[in-house]
Amino acid sequence: MINGHKIAVVFPAYNAEKTLSQTYAEVRAQGVVDYIALVDDCSADGTVALARTLPGIDVIAHDRNRGYGGNQKTCYRAALAAGADVVVMVHPDYQYTPRLITALASIVAYEVYPCALGSRILGGQAFSGGMPWWRYVSNRLLTLFQNVVLNAKLSEYHTGYRAFSRQILEEAPLEAFDDDFIFDNQMLVWILGRGFGIGEVTCPTKYFAEASSISFTRSVRYGLGCLWVAVAHRCSRRAVTRRQVIGGDRR
Repeated sequence: MINGHKIAVVFPAYNAEKTLSQTYAEVRAQGVVDYIALVDDCSADGTVALARTLPGIDVIAHDRNRGYGGNQKTCYRAALAAGADVVVMVHPDYQYTPRLITALASIVAYEVYPCALGSRILGGQAFSGGMPWWRYVSNRLLTLFQNVVLNAKLSEYHTGYRAFSRQILEEAPLEAFDDDFIFDNQMLVWILGRGFGIGEVTCPTKYFAEASSISFTRSVRYGLGCLWVAVAHRCSRRAVTRRQVIGGDRR
């Protein structure tokens, strides 16, 4: 626990057998995690069998592949049902170090921000961690566009290392969000739209053969989806403001 808050870590897993044990060991080593859930999205390897040998993991196996966003929905439902006050999503592919769990969870548990992100950009070491140049460039361009459209100042919107308060997860319309990768972006845009603050911690990252990564084609589709989410949110906000102004004029 941190500051009297129950800390949960959720693993959205897909073919993570080769990296799960190392990720799990580092999560346990932090000494602050009260609950761990692994949700397997129909892996083709031995992820589920391995997870069931590791003590203290609530293993949930989907009966069909529900996508990255669909996996997270199950993760968050499980964590909330277990009574978590703070939920940290950690990818079990070991791309993000679990050693930052305490930092991210503390930001939320001490009510500094209700959401905290592990940013690969803040530390300026994305390239040294192996991030492909095209991924870095697209990340920076998308983030710049979204910050302008959303009137925000995040260093990136595309990290998979995130901590949320219970309030965020209870209020967010999770089921209305997409089941694919764009789920992550919809979450952040919704959080910003509701006026919640978002904290960031610099986070080194690793790109290697066993680390999961979406293809170039799916990345392009994800990028276009991010643009649409930002523009749609901006348009909806303008529509609400316009209705308020018209309504005010009538009064």
